[in-house]
Amino acid sequence: MENDIPKIDLPQDWIIGTNITKELLGLYTDFPCRLKAGIFVLCMEGEIEVSFNLIRFQVKPYSFITILPGSIFQIHKIEGNLQIYFMGFSSNFINDSNVVKSTMDVLYIVKETPVVFLKKNAAELMEDYFTLLIKTYELYGSNMGKEMLNHLLSGILLGIGAMYKNKVFNKVSLSKAEQISKNFGQLVTQNYTTQRSVVWYAKKLGITPAHLSTIVKQVTGKTCIEIISLMVIMDAKTQLKSTNLSIHDIAYSLNFTNMSFFGKYFKRYVGMGPQEYRNS
Repeated sequence: MENDIPKIDLPQDWIIGTNITKELLGLYTDFPCRLKAGIFVLCMEGEIEVSFNLIRFQVKPYSFITILPGSIFQIHKIEGNLQIYFMGFSSNFINDSNVVKSTMDVLYIVKETPVVFLKKNAAELMEDYFTLLIKTYELYGSNMGKEMLNHLLSGILLGIGAMYKNKVFNKVSLSKAEQISKNFGQLVTQNYTTQRSVVWYAKKLGITPAHLSTIVKQVTGKTCIEIISLMVIMDAKTQLKSTNLSIHDIAYSLNFTNMSFFGKYFKRYVGMGPQEYRNS
């Protein structure tokens, strides 16, 4: 098994283990990282402050974390001795797996709530499950058949779906303004690479741009443009630091018409040009 979880994807269909250290997580503190893989994490000891898609979360003992494919994360602070179990499935396996098409929707509903706190006995039961799967991995390695992995992922997704339903969906209902702001954030996460116009998002939500701007500012303290630009810049920073793509290709992936426009946009929010940031 590799000692590091790849920054972008996993090198094999699935991987599981406990070798998550402060030193390893420290690799993700300097810049955000986008994951193509799906990662499931159980924290039994230690505390971590982490951002998922621009939102900060506190990971404490007995936390279960679901990091969905496409998520952008960054570590901010690590405290205490860590005892962490992790399991991941590569993007290739997820894309090819029929099971995902019928169950993954459950997880996307709770994308904005990736961290769930468990009771001690529930966390210990989950720990036993991870331990069993680790022994299975040691026996079969990465050579488990696709059908066996499909059943494994299916069971995990169904279990997590039930857990999130119990832990998350029982919260107090959001106000209308909070729901609109939440829907806007979800739309931005899904479309920021191609859409940066507040008018476009307002039309998708069926309200006027002025009304959307007022609501988002009241709920989040940020303007719509600030939220959109945060996602664009975070993606750009991730690609500049964790890939070898040319700046031209990065600009193209974010739907900028030319490198000059991308350079000016990046410098406006970061204070330096893309190449200078890459070299920093």
